[in-house]
Amino acid sequence: MNRFRRRCHATLLGAVLALHLPLHAAEPGWTQLFNGKDLSGWRTWISMQPTSDNMKSPTSVRGLDQDPRGVFSVVDGMLRVSGEEWGAVSTVGEYENFHLKFEFKWGTKKWFPRLEAPRDSGLLYYAVGPEGAQSGHWMRSHEFQLQEGDCADYHSLDGVTVDAHVGDANQGDWKFYRYDPALPLRTGLASRILKRGNYEKPSGEWNTMEVIADGKTLIHVVNGHEVLRVENSRQRVDGKVVPLARGKFSIQSEGAEAYYRNIQVKPLSGPAAAEKF
Repeated sequence: MNRFRRRCHATLLGAVLALHLPLHAAEPGWTQLFNGKDLSGWRTWISMQPTSDNMKSPTSVRGLDQDPRGVFSVVDGMLRVSGEEWGAVSTVGEYENFHLKFEFKWGTKKWFPRLEAPRDSGLLYYAVGPEGAQSGHWMRSHEFQLQEGDCADYHSLDGVTVDAHVGDANQGDWKFYRYDPALPLRTGLASRILKRGNYEKPSGEWNTMEVIADGKTLIHVVNGHEVLRVENSRQRVDGKVVPLARGKFSIQSEGAEAYYRNIQVKPLSGPAAAEKF
């Protein structure tokens, strides 16, 4: 076999091996949180869906590890969120000073009362306290929004607060903020913050989402683009404001089918603000 043929053979062999690498093998230095086979290391909380558009909390709750309709399941090595009933699947472990990375895409199913609304889910981090603290559905946490056209917007759940460089924004009577690093810093924000730029792929295609956080700095990344940076994560406990810098990861079910894979995390070697991505 001549040198050119050996080189081609090696290239082809490498490509074939790459195709057969385990989908859920963590990259060097990373820890895989989802094994692609079952929900080991995760627990479900099903609150059931609201019965009307403006309903803020469920009329009944299934509870912890009660998922008779398979809202959260494993399909072809992916974590499937059906969206049929509302709730979340959360890690058993808690994490701090982390870089989280996961792949995400939309399915096709949608459910009442969000049949006419954009598809919606979300990745919650620093999730703490009781299940259902926010509207009966989710834990106290920061949210990396996953919604068509709005992926990586920030939401405060159950009153957690941050500081950020923002301006005013609104949707009807709903007042919130838009992120822009050139704007002045505002403190004590417990609301939605619109990310800067749109780097989502078309519905049905895989996106790579990242959260980099150390409590002092929280960064949202979409397909390699930083789109939001907030600071000073905190919560109120027993009437006192204290840092919020450790908690679970939690994935929402909120009326739309979605798929997740390659959910992996690594510890930070320095400040989140200095992390390279």
